[in-house]
Amino acid sequence: MTRSIDDLLALMRRLRDPERGCPWDREQTFQSLVKHTLEEAYEVADAIEREALSDLPDELGDLLFQVVFHAQVGEEAGEFCFSDIVSRLHDKLVRRHPHLFAAAEVSDAAAQALAWERIKAEERATRHTADTAPSELDDLPVALPALTRAVKLQKRASRVGFDWSTAGPVLDKIQEELDELREVVADPAAHAAQEEELGDLIFAVVNLARHLGVDPEAATRSANRKFERRFRYVEDELRRSGKTPAESDLQEMDALWDRAKSLGL
Repeated sequence: MTRSIDDLLALMRRLRDPERGCPWDREQTFQSLVKHTLEEAYEVADAIEREALSDLPDELGDLLFQVVFHAQVGEEAGEFCFSDIVSRLHDKLVRRHPHLFAAAEVSDAAAQALAWERIKAEERATRHTADTAPSELDDLPVALPALTRAVKLQKRASRVGFDWSTAGPVLDKIQEELDELREVVADPAAHAAQEEELGDLIFAVVNLARHLGVDPEAATRSANRKFERRFRYVEDELRRSGKTPAESDLQEMDALWDRAKSLGL
């Protein structure tokens, strides 16, 4: 049977019914739902990266359910409802596509991306009061994954010229940060300094990824998957010889790791 968004909204109201609803659903709040919303978004990304398109409708449905859940909580609080979400989204998309719904013109996707960011900046400016100075870095959610937020911070700064024009100086900056990290690594009591310098190094590497047109989150997820494939190979080979990794040594595991690399894992 084909269902509509109205069916889903009605189901959500039933789940949250104060008397006949689900105990777990009834006790959820905006705050308690945050981790579930993030998890569902990551599961959508995972299905896409695995090219598991048969899984995608389920994962997108789970993410949509989170939107509906937040809308129901908002409606119960008298703050907003699902139609408010739809209306704001609709109006925002019209506003940010003036080349379709107004007289503006754009030549290609790159020009549209620039226009989109300009319109977003204008929207941010209107939200400031007289005693609040606007910043290019406004409205970047702190709950974003750290690598993603680093890219967005750098892009915002780049728009006003605070950026290198090529990747070369970024590589120099990475070396500079690596040298500074080496200095504090030798001091076991300098944990705070180690964390700071490591953070600076990661931020510089993210900057390089941005200059190369690489998504650092996607690159890191790819590296995680590669590590998992190779380490599982090491485990399997050790298992064939009647061992576990704990019963092996680094030299043996390194040799198996190199073999996994040679096999293209």
